[in-house]
Amino acid sequence: MASRANQHIWLRASLWCAAAFLCLAATASLAVETQPPQPTVAAPFPIASDVRIAGDDKQTRFILDLDRRIDVRAFALADPYRVILDVPQVNFRFSPGTGQTGRGLIKAFRYGLVMPGGSRIVFDLTGPARIEKAFVLEAANGQPARLIVELAATDKAGFQQAQAAGDTAPALRPAVDDRTVTTGAVVADASGEHAGEADTRPIIVLDPGHGGIDNGTMAPSGETEKTIVLDFAKALRAQIEKSGKYRVVMTRSDDTFIPLGDRVKIARNAKASLFVSIHADALPRGEGDAQGATIYTLSDKASDAEAERLADSENKADAIAGVNLTEEPTDVADILIDLAQRETKTFSNRFARLLAGEMKSVARMHKNPLKSAGFKVLKAPDVPSVLVEIGYVSNKDDLQHLVSDSWRTRTVGSVGQAIEAFFGKRVVSSGPEH
Repeated sequence: MASRANQHIWLRASLWCAAAFLCLAATASLAVETQPPQPTVAAPFPIASDVRIAGDDKQTRFILDLDRRIDVRAFALADPYRVILDVPQVNFRFSPGTGQTGRGLIKAFRYGLVMPGGSRIVFDLTGPARIEKAFVLEAANGQPARLIVELAATDKAGFQQAQAAGDTAPALRPAVDDRTVTTGAVVADASGEHAGEADTRPIIVLDPGHGGIDNGTMAPSGETEKTIVLDFAKALRAQIEKSGKYRVVMTRSDDTFIPLGDRVKIARNAKASLFVSIHADALPRGEGDAQGATIYTLSDKASDAEAERLADSENKADAIAGVNLTEEPTDVADILIDLAQRETKTFSNRFARLLAGEMKSVARMHKNPLKSAGFKVLKAPDVPSVLVEIGYVSNKDDLQHLVSDSWRTRTVGSVGQAIEAFFGKRVVSSGPEH
């Protein structure tokens, strides 16, 4: 009897637990069902997830998949032949190497930020072509929104006729105007001690090369010059600010493209006492190997073939980003014609020698560390200017240094020492007088 009573009690307890579990599960389910639906938060910028090119050398179609509809403005440029797509700022989520090869009329293409709020896609064409259509389809039937561009082959005369009939001028917002340094240049002040009074400290302009749509050189492992030199410039800015003796202006402080002429304008409008452009070189595949840092100054005639190659490459930055070089402002054109004044050249050469002397104690230097060539970005006639190639991304050992925090810290320290030596006793400490 006791055994049967115990079984009855155990059965009643089990049934009670099961009922309680079902009740709790129903309550939880009801709670979930009665919770208000959570709003879907859209990504801050449209996302481009995939791209395809179809067709041949007569007709070519470019298709870009997007997570939402966007506006597009398309135009063509010559010398070299290019098609430019201006779109709102987009997050490009493509696999590595996308755009390095094309198809049909599109030899290759580039993409990236070209100014705050705006992105750009640039097609390198195999020859003259006209834009037949450029439009964006809404998402429908399970397919994403799509940007579609259709190109048709033409001859030089047909290309010029199409340009004359359409709107071909780039709508880039200038990074700097003739009156002031704008948001394209970021001014850093080390302290508030100079607020409310005339700040007579020398201004040093740091110019991280490339940016946005223009990646610059790229390592085989994927690291880009534009990111390496921006990291270096930010660290150098922090180093220079430590003394409080200088003000620092950055031509760019993020992944934004700045035209070469605007970089020169930023330095001139800021009345800079020194301009340091920062880059990282790479030898083309099959042309051997090179390593070490090199410091360049301006010259009509390149010091050697390698310097000429590099200057030609760097001077194409605007073309890479799709800037219409025929629309270059008159004052910049004058700068290109009127080479740096003799006194400015002397100061530039002096700083280059000081910089080479300081850097060689902490960084590997090129076998010929001082060179010269016709870099457009060095052509401000009244600002001492140098261009520093801090290493070769195509060299495995150099690349290891370029991405190293400890190497960067030591090297920016040496650049800071060179700046101190360059300005010497002309710069007094911003600290209180005793």
